[in-house]
Order: sequence, then structure tokens, then C-alpha cells
Amino acid sequence: MARIIRSLKRRFGIAAPRLTVQAHVPWYWRWLGMVAVGGLVVGVGWGAYEYGMELAGFRQSEAERAIARMSGEIRQRDTHILELRSQVASAERQLQIDRATYGDLSRQVKVLSEENAVLKEDLAFFQSLMVSGGKEAGLSINRFRVQPDTLPGEYRYRLLLVQSGQRVKEFQGALQFVVNLEQGDRKFILTLPAEGEKNAKDYQLSFKFFQRVEGTFKVAPGTVVKSLQVRVFEIGSITPKLSQLVSAS
Repeated sequence: MARIIRSLKRRFGIAAPRLTVQAHVPWYWRWLGMVAVGGLVVGVGWGAYEYGMELAGFRQSEAERAIARMSGEIRQRDTHILELRSQVASAERQLQIDRATYGDLSRQVKVLSEENAVLKEDLAFFQSLMVSGGKEAGLSINRFRVQPDTLPGEYRYRLLLVQSGQRVKEFQGALQFVVNLEQGDRKFILTLPAEGEKNAKDYQLSFKFFQRVEGTFKVAPGTVVKSLQVRVFEIGSITPKLSQLVSAS
């Protein structure tokens, strides 16, 4: 019973909680106030964000323009790089063509220089022949040479056949070459043209005053040409009319 009385005193006595009386506010005013406060908070936050972005020197639109500008520059540079690569490829092809042309011209110059030297020798020889008056009549072998050619195992020979005299007739005949070879301790002979060789017509002779003869032959790898002998046969004869032997230079 005493417990109940104490409980009533705490609720309704001096120690009882104070009662607050508030005026009644409609619900729509309360919601309107909350929306206003929320809008104010959002506005303050957005203003702070814009202010911070401006302080940092950064704007979304400016960033988009910068990205677009850099993308355009990258595309332009990519296009320029492709053009430069195309120009480099074209220049490399032109350089290869120029090198090939230079190589061909160099070979042509070498060949022409050699031919010019031979012509000068021929001119000097015929001038000396004219000075002598052609007193020594008959057939002769002049400037007979043999030397290695550009390819391995290939040799080139040159000679000039001259027929002098007051009343000479056309000489008809053929050439034969005898090549003395060495391969290690072994020595052997190669005859040109070989029997039944298809290009035997290259060794045929038909001239009245002179005929220049030039050609090549090949030997097996490791074979050394020691000397070369040329034999001149008159048509219908099996005995050489004259011959000459030279060493390989």
C-alpha cells in the first residue's frame, strides 16, 4: 500500500515531470518546413562544391573541352605519324632502287672502262702496225691474256688475231684452247671447246685483217689455272697454223 502511495506522489506530486503545452501545427506546415530546410542544405552544399572547384581551377565543362582538345591533337599526331611512316617506307624503297641503280651503273662503268682500255690498246697496236707499214706479212696472235673473272672459278681470256700483208685473203678457221690445271698434287688438261660442245661456233674464225676474241670458262672449285695455250687452225687442217702460251695472271 505504501508503495502505491509513493508512486502516486512521484507522478502527481512536486517531483512529477513537467507538462509542456505546445500549440498545434498542421502537418503540411511541418513538411513544408522540412523541405525548405533540406533545400537550404542542398544549396549550401552545391555552393560549397562549386566554390571549391573554382578555387582548384577545375570545371567540368573545361575538363571536357581539354579532353576533346587533347583527343584531337592525338588523332592529328597519329595521322602525321602514319604519313611519316609512309614517307619513310617510300624513301627506303627509293633508296633500295637507287642502290641497285648505283650498283648497275658501277658495273656498267667498270665494263665500259675495260672495253675502253681494250680499244685504246687496239688503237695503239694498229697505229704501230701502220707505222711499220705491214712489212711482216702473215697471221699473228697479239695481246693474249687470261685472268680470273668476277665469279669464283671463272676465268676470262682475250686475244687479237691480225692478218697483215699487201694482198691478204679472208682467213677461215677455228680456235682451240688448252688449259693446264692443278688440283692439289694432281695436274691435268682441259680442252676448249670440248668434243661435241654446243657453243663450238664461238671458237670459229672468219676475218680478213683482224678479229678480237674474248670469252670465259669455268673450272671446278679448288682448281688452279696455271697456263692457257691458244691454237689457231686453218679450215681443213688438223695441224695448228700457230699457237701461243700465256700464264694465268
